[in-house]
Amino acid sequence: MSTPSVFSAPPPRRVPVQERAERRVAAMLGHAEALIGEVGQEAATMTGIAERSGTSIGAIYQYFPNKEAIIQALRDRYSRAIEAGWDQIDSEIECLDGAEIARRLLAFMLDFATERPAFFVLFNPQVDPSCHQAARERKRERMANMFRKKNPRLTPEEALRVSRVTLQTIKGLYLLLGESKAAERAPLERAYRELLGGFLRRELDPDTP
Repeated sequence: MSTPSVFSAPPPRRVPVQERAERRVAAMLGHAEALIGEVGQEAATMTGIAERSGTSIGAIYQYFPNKEAIIQALRDRYSRAIEAGWDQIDSEIECLDGAEIARRLLAFMLDFATERPAFFVLFNPQVDPSCHQAARERKRERMANMFRKKNPRLTPEEALRVSRVTLQTIKGLYLLLGESKAAERAPLERAYRELLGGFLRRELDPDTP
């Protein structure tokens, strides 16, 4: 009977149950996102999500007690991804002027929204004005900290004001794009880029003529 060589390849690592569960939950959320993007938040049902994901309704309920829990999980996922994208801008913000900060913020936020079919549905203030208030406040604070890093002369209150105006401007563009034709997208983006760029130049580059 031969002994196994010490140089033999180790047996394949067994994937932990927790990791499999995380992948399963991620897949469920992906299918829920697609369905909500197609039919809307109200029309999407737990049964529809189960059918779309090719799993049983019991498996869905194992991880999410109701549709609201799925919606909250998607909102949390979006919020984390947005803040991660801002981290990249934040890492370079001291080298950017206000106009470039505006361009990058708008480009990232527009690409983010258009690549995620349920984003406009789940973060539409006309559908649910009170949705995810804590997350909105966290985003405002996060962006305010970025702006104070760029212009340390801003007080916390001033930076928060600039943050709120910036986020409201982006939200306004979202709403306009949602009711506009595809051909109007580029002119609208250009107009908002100029609008937000001028505002951030005044607030973040006070010494720039």
